[in-house]
Amino acid sequence: MTPNPFFPGKPVPTESFIGRKSEINFAFDQIYNRSHFAIWGGPGMGKSSFLRKLANKQIWTEYGLDPSQGIPVILNCQSQNLIPFTPGGFWRESVSLLHDKLDSEPELQAEIKPLLEKTVTGDSLRQALRILGRKNKFLLLLVDDFDAALVTNNQYTENEMETFLAQCRSLAVHAEESEHFSMIVASLQRLNELGPKLNPNASPWYNHYVFQPLTLFTTEELVELLTIIRPPTLRHEIINITGGHPTLVQTAGFFLYRELQNGNNANINSFAGNFERDTQQIFQTIWHRCNPKEQVLLMLIALLDIKGHIEELKFKLKGIGRIFTQDGRSLIRLQEQGVIVITSSAIETEKFYSFTSPLMKKWVIQEILQTPEQSIRDREKEFMNLMSHGQVNKVKEVVTWVGRNPQQVGSVLDWITKVVPLFPL
Repeated sequence: MTPNPFFPGKPVPTESFIGRKSEINFAFDQIYNRSHFAIWGGPGMGKSSFLRKLANKQIWTEYGLDPSQGIPVILNCQSQNLIPFTPGGFWRESVSLLHDKLDSEPELQAEIKPLLEKTVTGDSLRQALRILGRKNKFLLLLVDDFDAALVTNNQYTENEMETFLAQCRSLAVHAEESEHFSMIVASLQRLNELGPKLNPNASPWYNHYVFQPLTLFTTEELVELLTIIRPPTLRHEIINITGGHPTLVQTAGFFLYRELQNGNNANINSFAGNFERDTQQIFQTIWHRCNPKEQVLLMLIALLDIKGHIEELKFKLKGIGRIFTQDGRSLIRLQEQGVIVITSSAIETEKFYSFTSPLMKKWVIQEILQTPEQSIRDREKEFMNLMSHGQVNKVKEVVTWVGRNPQQVGSVLDWITKVVPLFPL
């Protein structure tokens, strides 16, 4: 058997990294100019893989960079050394990782080492940059899970956060040593949605970053990634099931490839079972990261979708879809997180909302099925913020019907029946 070319649950090795060409070009433009970059995207969008791609110096020359000049360092704000997050831990980890990356340059490493023999601060990293600059080198600091630096904890107050972020901005923009420094951070949300309250009399702490989202894979990227899957019709159905969500694609590809390698012993049920089992935590994370209003909107999208497939519900929720026009910001955020897809009618201005993956729809419906009588009551305040009392009663009726007819609902959610005819025998 040849090695499985898919990597679920871990960053993709650089040699297997596919796509994101525009985003990579953007990042290297920033690195070349010693500027700063912030990528963001929902869970499983490939942010860690993206940072590792940028850290691979074998590709630097393709983007006009001299590999001998840059020192790429990947720092994870949720690593064991940084839990709980503190500014002191961040600065020490930055200097320590830089020191370790200089194994091939012992003289330069020896100059950095004394900085670690005392209390490490933001000024310590500034001194390290000065040392690199004298050797015509620069630090590329790639910070993963930067969200951890933007929430307080028992050892990290709001005031300390403001000071830390101001130090980061000063180091990146105002310090003389900034010409030897480029910082790229990755987070689950846009930086302007995180962190401390802004001071109206000062520049935003995130103003020096250029923002770039990591979103769902394009069709071209998916075809390239799944080209090894045969037949093409099966590949296309996997694209539909995953919706182009990077982690779902890697997980589906991994289990499907393993079964196809078994030849005549390939088992579609084994693939389906493994795939659903190993994606549960993804949907659970997405669901729990949604605020109550977003969860209600997802429930409504799921119920409206089911209504379109079950005759008994055809007219139960008539007119409910209009409420989506009242909360475009929440819906756009769900789209940016890779949870839903928003499409517009070619003839009318009406917009349509669907789940990126049918498995996410299945997860939301299962949430409704688990506590059908309570699901609306528990969220009644959020429902009342979105619709009239009469509309809420309509939704209650549908939720009750769904809870009493799980088999009919389950048939609508059975994605695997679409794949079975395409699976090799």
